[in-house]
Amino acid sequence: MTALRLLLDTNVLLDLLLARAPFDSAAVGLATKTAQGEVVTYLSATSVTTVHYLARKALGRDGANQAVGRLLELFRVAPITDIVLRSALARNFADFEDAVIDAAAEHVGVDAIVTRDAAGFRASSIPVFSPPEVLQAIAARGH
Repeated sequence: MTALRLLLDTNVLLDLLLARAPFDSAAVGLATKTAQGEVVTYLSATSVTTVHYLARKALGRDGANQAVGRLLELFRVAPITDIVLRSALARNFADFEDAVIDAAAEHVGVDAIVTRDAAGFRASSIPVFSPPEVLQAIAARGH
C-alpha cells in the first residue's frame, strides 16, 4: 500500500511549531507519522515563509530559523510557480492564500489537504480533513 500524500495548511504548521494547545497534539501526531514514513507530507512554499515570519515574533530569529530548518528536514515543499499562481487565480476561493495552497496541493498530487479551516477549502476538488480526522484515516488504513 502506498503512503498517503498530504499537504498541511499553515495553521497546522503553526500548531506544531508554537505548541498551540489543544491543537498541537494532532499536529505532533502527523509529524510523527511523517517521520515514521507512514505518510508523505508537503508544505506549501508560501506557508514556510509565513511560518517563519510568525515564529520569529514568538521565538526570535534564531529560533525561527531552527524551527523552519526542522520543518524542511521532515516535510517536502510544494513549489509555488507561475503555473500554481495562475491556477490559484482561476479558483473560486474567498481567500487567495487558500487558493494557492490548494493549487500547490493539486500540482504535487496529494491525496488530501489537512487544515483546521475546512471552510476555506470548500471549493477544493481535493479531500480536506482536520488533523484528527486524517489521523483516524491513517489508523484505519493500517488495519
